[in-house]
This record gives sequence, structure tokens and C-alpha cells, in this order.
Amino acid sequence: MSTRDLLEELAARHGVAARYTTQGGEPQEICDSTLVYTLRALGVNLSDEPDDDELTGALFEDYLERASRPLPPAVVAPTGQERQFQIHVHDGEPAEVTIVLEDGTERPAYQDANDAPAADVDGQMWGEATFHIPGDLPLGYHAIRLASPGVGVVECPLIITPERLSTADKYVDNPVSGVMAQLYSVRSERSWGMGDLGDLGSLAEVLAKNAHADFLLVNPLHAAEPFPPVEDSPYLPTSRRFINPIYIRIEDVPELQLLDQDLRDDVAELAAEFQERNTSGAHIDRDTIFEAKLQVLRELYSLKFEPSRREAFLDYTRREGKGLEQFSRWCAEKYIEHHATLRHAISEEPEELSRFYSWLQFICDEQLAAAQQRALDAGMKIGLITDLAVGIHPGGSDAVNLADYLVPAASVGAPPDDYNQQGQDWSQPPWHPIRLAEAAYQPWRDMLSTVLRHSGGVRVDHVLGLFRLYWIPRMQSPTLGTYVSYDYEAMLGILALEAERAGAVFVGEDLGTVEPWVQDVLAARGVLGTNIVWFETEDDGSPTPPERYRPLALSSVGTHDLPPTLAYLRGDHITLRDELGVLTTDPAEEFAADLAWQAEVFNAVADAGKIPHRNFATPRREERGDETQLMGALHAYVASSRSALTCTNLVDMVGDIRAQNQPGTTKEVYPNWCIPLCDSNGTPVLIEQLASLPLFKAIAAASKRPGK
Repeated sequence: MSTRDLLEELAARHGVAARYTTQGGEPQEICDSTLVYTLRALGVNLSDEPDDDELTGALFEDYLERASRPLPPAVVAPTGQERQFQIHVHDGEPAEVTIVLEDGTERPAYQDANDAPAADVDGQMWGEATFHIPGDLPLGYHAIRLASPGVGVVECPLIITPERLSTADKYVDNPVSGVMAQLYSVRSERSWGMGDLGDLGSLAEVLAKNAHADFLLVNPLHAAEPFPPVEDSPYLPTSRRFINPIYIRIEDVPELQLLDQDLRDDVAELAAEFQERNTSGAHIDRDTIFEAKLQVLRELYSLKFEPSRREAFLDYTRREGKGLEQFSRWCAEKYIEHHATLRHAISEEPEELSRFYSWLQFICDEQLAAAQQRALDAGMKIGLITDLAVGIHPGGSDAVNLADYLVPAASVGAPPDDYNQQGQDWSQPPWHPIRLAEAAYQPWRDMLSTVLRHSGGVRVDHVLGLFRLYWIPRMQSPTLGTYVSYDYEAMLGILALEAERAGAVFVGEDLGTVEPWVQDVLAARGVLGTNIVWFETEDDGSPTPPERYRPLALSSVGTHDLPPTLAYLRGDHITLRDELGVLTTDPAEEFAADLAWQAEVFNAVADAGKIPHRNFATPRREERGDETQLMGALHAYVASSRSALTCTNLVDMVGDIRAQNQPGTTKEVYPNWCIPLCDSNGTPVLIEQLASLPLFKAIAAASKRPGK
């Protein structure tokens, strides 16, 4: 075998891809240095430039380690399957294998034939045996127990997941529609300059009553830094398990009523100052908003709570357990460290400061629960659908508290594709596949159960990450990355298990470089995929007609990574990238190709009876007809599809034209995630105004599903 062959075999054993197929269908070979770097990041003992002898030795060490491991890191199987697994004990010694169920009862495991030869590991002979679990085990988190003289008693997790998530089935038969919104951008008369959890409930009510919406899909609400300055991107959180306190509605905190009148007047005066920002189209300034809210929240926390409130807080902390304790302690330590750097005195004790941050999470949990209840009470069938980011900030709470299960030497991102031609580096450390399994996927489970507690669904950004993630050597170009595989049976299955228990739908964002079999697996497991009008094509390259959209999907005209539809029709997705220097092709060619493709899409829309036929390929975009009518036709086209869920972007319902996010750029280049909701003229639109807007009414009517 050549050096490359040895390296590829070692990479394959650790789930590291030596090549992949690009979005355009071209094979991409991974260089040796990337493979070596990724293996070392996973903990494989290699030098920078291993020779044949070193690689052969690494392969042999891997064999010995596997041959002497009593149980696998974890066994995960769908219900109804008799899944096999291997055990290893000292050769010739008896092995008793038992299944311990979640409720404490025990079941036998059954042995199968296995004639694998014994392995000599440092002078000790190890034998291998194969067992399988019965096919009638209940859903849940169980364990496999092995007892043998040489290894003692050891256990590994056994997780039985749904064969198929059932929560979306009723919507396949009776489709529903909803609206997507970036919460921070959606303000009311009561907002402090950006949307909050009170606004979330109000927006859900308006959409349910005036736009036939059965769900409201929002950006990730994950926790950011514990004090200013804070990260603007909701997709780069410090923790995915906990909520960003910047979204707290101060006036809805019960402890506000305990303040004396003078202090309550001070809070009202402070609120009025920030409420003036609600009528400005200027970029959202999170730092000053969060600073003001923290000032008030610290004052409220210092009050003597009512006994019932104190007990409710204690119940919350007990339920969240160690995870909340670690997160709050990290917040407190960062606060103290920051002020020490500024040479500011800190009066609070670390433990009390930590409890303050736990209390903030308690308030967030209460207010998010109230928003979901308001959505359901208004008539929504699903209510809130929360968004789960791909990963976390490399310097955040999860990166510290979950460090044992992460790979800090790598950064998650995406390879170059047609839209992001230089690739993307999201700077997030990925899960370590083996260490996560050895922990019974507990960090993954904890996060999911919290995210799903007060929502009717979850959208998983870049759901492909449950199958494989694109790892980039930290601080290097995205073009130097490669894919690392995960046990999707476990990652996907556990998410399905938590969603089934919560009665929540599961939407997977399966755009980008996707292998076709991945979408087949998602569909077979009852997971909703994602359809975007501009990206849906038939085998011959023509636009997919609505009757051929995937039934098990959430379909929409655009996404938060594209400009609003009015801007997209104008070609702003090209103009903006060119202006920001992230376009690597000739703009003129891009404009011509885009205009031709939009003409094909509108011809399909016309064929579906949503707009009269005309020359959509005219060189001047404005000659194709009224833009708002074109936009309405696109939404009607999506609404007529057979997808279980269809979604309208709130920015389209008010005529906004500014992009919320431009992938591949930083805050210094573009104000990502800081754009307030405005109309086409840049005039802010508040929640109270939505129902009376003609465009809102028109797009709501166009987005109405048949039969509603």
C-alpha cells in the first residue's frame, strides 16, 4: 500500500473523508496535510508528516484499542430493530450481557455466532463475541451491562429511538402555513429598541388572527455573552441550551411590582428612552440595550421575592441541575474577570452573581413559555418553532463546560458552493463523535430537551451536521477543510426521540452540499426537509412545479441568508455580494444567469395559474410587471404546493429590502443581524401596524393554504 492508501484507511476508520462531491457534482480530493491535521485533532497520535511505518503503527494501535474495548461507546437503534453489537473480554472467560431499561427493569441480550480470532494486546489475549438486543424494547435511554471476570462490570448506553417521528404526519394530510421572523428585528411600541419575548407572543397573536398562521418560526434565541459587548449573530451563541436574557421583557417580570414608585418611575423613564428607537431604521445596538436591561434586572433581583416566586425559582434550578450551575458560574466568572481587567471593584460575591444569572434564565424560561401559550391560545396549531444553531462560539460557555466533548482545533463551516464561492468558516468547534457517544450523548440530550420545552417544533440549521460536518483546520481557509462523519442514527434518532416526547415537529435545513441519500433518511424518519423556490429543480434543470414539492417539507420563497424577495427580484443577492467582495465570478454573467433563471421560475408560476404569462426574460427587470404582484405570485405558488408546512418571511409581508445576513461577511463588512423590520422606504414597521398594512394583507392572502 502507498502512503496515501495507508493515510486514507486510517482516515476512514475515524470517519474522516479523503474526498467528497461538491454541490456542482465535481469530485474534490482532500490533501494529505488536511487529513493528518484532522486525525490529530481527533486525538490520533501522528506527526505532521507521517511515513509508512508511522501510519502502519497507527492502524495497528487502532486495531488493538478496538479489540480490547469491552463494550462499544454506545448502542443506538430504532424501535423494532434487533441491533447487533460486539463485546470483548479476556479470551476464554464467560460474559454475561444484560439490558437495563430506563425504569430499572432488566432484559436479556442474545448471543450470535462470531468466529473472530482472539487478539493479543500487550500479552493479554482478548476474545470477541456478538450479541443483539430484542426488537421489542421501549423508547428511551437504557444501558447494556457486561459482567466478566477480567473486565468486571461495565456499562454502555443503549438508546432506543422512534423508527419514524410521527409529529408531522397530520400536517401532510392537512397542510398548514406560518411565518418566519427575526425576533430582534420585530418591535412593538413597548420594545426597548429590539424585539423581545413579549413581542414574540404579540407577533404570534397578530399572525394567527390576521395571516392564517399556525406557526411562527424564529431565529435562535440562544444565550450570548453575559454582558456587553455581545455577539450580534444568533448563530454564534455562547450556549445553545440557554436563552439570551437580552430578550427579556422588563415590564413582564413580576418582581417589577415590588419596586417602590420612584424606582418604577425611573424604569418607565428608561424604557421611554429606548422606545424612541423603535421608530428609527438605524441598526440595532444590542450593547446599550442589554446594559440598560441588566441594570434594571440587577435591581429587581436584589429585592425580597414572594415565597411562591422563590420556590418557583428553586424548582427551576433543581430541574436544570448541573448544566445551569456551570453556565451561570461561567457567566459570573466572565463578569468578574472583565471588571478586574477594567480595574473596577466588584461588590457581589461570585456565588450570588452566579445565582443572578440563573435567575435570568428562570425569567427567560417563564417568558418563553408565556409566548408559546399566547400563540396556542390565539389558535396556532404548532405555535413557536425555535431554531437550533449549528454550533457555539469557540470562547463561550459551552466551549468551556462541554470541552470534553468538543474538538477545539477544528472549526465548523461549509465548502465553496455556487452562492458562497469562497466557502464559509463559522468558527465553531465541532462535537467529538466518540467522546459524545461515550457520554451517552448527554450534552446533546440536555440541550434538545431544553430547546423543545416551550415550542411546538424545532428547525435544525444545517441538519447535515447530524450526518457529517465540514471541519476546517482552525484559522485556515475553508477550502482546506474536509468532512467528518457522525453516527447519524444516534444524533438524528435522539433528536427524534426528544421531539416525539415533546410532541414537536422537526424541520431539517437540508440545503447546500447534500448527498441524496441523506434526504431519503430524513424523510424515512419523519423529518421535514426544506424547499426554497429558487433552489428547487427537476432532473432536466427546470423549476420544480408545486405539485412535485416534497410533502414532508417546509417550503418557502426565501431564507434568512437571502435578501428579502423584493430585493432578490432586483438582483440584490448579486449586487450586495459584489459590493462586499465575496463574489468570485463576473457580476455581468451572474446577473444574466439570474435573470434567465428567474424567468424560468416565473414561467412555472404562470403555468401554475398564479400570474399571467408574459416575457419574464426582458433585459430590464422592472419591465416584468409590478414587483409586489410578482412577489405575491411566488408566495401563492408555494402555498399551492403539497408541502406539509409552508412559510412566509415577515420581511416580505412589509416590503423590506435589506438583507438580515450576508454569509461570508463580518460586522466590519456588513451589519448582519442588526437590521430592524422596515418597509421598502426604510420606515420602521411595528407589530401594532402589521394588520392594517395593504401589503401584509395581500401577502397573507396569497400565502393562505387551500381549504383554510
